[in-house]
Amino acid sequence: MKVYLIAGELSGDKLGASLMQGLKALHEGPLEFHGVGGPLMETEGLQSQFPMEELSVMGIAEVLPKYFQLKRRIKECAEAAHALNPDVMITIDSPDFCLRVAKLVKAAGEIRTVHYVAPSVWAWRPGRANKMAKHIDQVLALLPFEPPYMEAAGMRCDFVGHPVVSEPVATTDDAHAFRAAHGLSDAPLALILPGSRKSEVSRLLPIFVPAMEALQQARPDLRFVLPTTGPVVEMVKEQVAGIANPPVILDPTGQDIEVFAEEKRAAFKAADVALAASGTVSLELAASETPMVIAYDVSPISRMIFKRMLKIDTVTLANLITDTRIIPEHLTEDCTVDNIVPSVLSVLEKPEAQLQIVRSTMEKLGRGGEDPGLRAAKAVLDGLK
Repeated sequence: MKVYLIAGELSGDKLGASLMQGLKALHEGPLEFHGVGGPLMETEGLQSQFPMEELSVMGIAEVLPKYFQLKRRIKECAEAAHALNPDVMITIDSPDFCLRVAKLVKAAGEIRTVHYVAPSVWAWRPGRANKMAKHIDQVLALLPFEPPYMEAAGMRCDFVGHPVVSEPVATTDDAHAFRAAHGLSDAPLALILPGSRKSEVSRLLPIFVPAMEALQQARPDLRFVLPTTGPVVEMVKEQVAGIANPPVILDPTGQDIEVFAEEKRAAFKAADVALAASGTVSLELAASETPMVIAYDVSPISRMIFKRMLKIDTVTLANLITDTRIIPEHLTEDCTVDNIVPSVLSVLEKPEAQLQIVRSTMEKLGRGGEDPGLRAAKAVLDGLK
């Protein structure tokens, strides 16, 4: 069985690796993996056509300078998939890139196409479901309320659960060990998560750094931990260097992937509060029961367009899944130091309000059930019958 996969960012790389593991466990006979992915997918046997980081771009203004390069990569992926003629092509998240590849592939033949992670048509651009139905046969949804949107457009859609529910969570002992290793003792600890993409970090750190300085003034005992990723680590180190009591930076460079993941999980568990970019990381925080404040901004052009198209009043997944608005968020023009700092201090003082919300989120996402990667693999194989 030949499978062509595309993932465009770290969260997609995780999904792809878990799906590949599921396919290995369920499929009898040889399996070939081709396409584009990151280090986790490469560990499972994929040799990426080009570095996945080339696709990790978000925001209209951020995409424009790389438009022609991305367009060339879209064509390259479609041609590679067509030449391979796989049993199935699975595109993972990154819809602006992946769905364009799927469109070209469908135009050239009858390869079965599966898109993993339903585009958030419930949030904005609802017409995307009808457009993608022309070249996507099946959707694998992470959120329990998504299948009806996809099915109404004519696609098969399987809710497979979110991978965060099956990922390891650090213990209290792990958290104590992390604090001891970094000389943090019993100090209140804030986790700073400005994102994994260069475009995100370059936009958010100039807000998060002065927020950290203001928080230190309000709470001199407060310490910070900032997990980062290889592509942005130097940028992060440079921008936080001037802070009076700089954060502990978790740098994956030169580390074993799993060792770094364990340290990051321990940091999540050890933290008393997190200031995080909007996205999947909010679910990782929910899994470790870490209270959070969400903040996010984009370029002025993207801001104007998104505000016109946004159909919901919160982008934080735990708020959406539980139909509450308990987790504070500061988006676009509200993403300011003056707004962020009081929210972080409030959550730090009264974290209990979020505990019930994050626990309910994990239940609704499938915690305690079958591994989402295995469920996704079952759905893919069932669709091939």
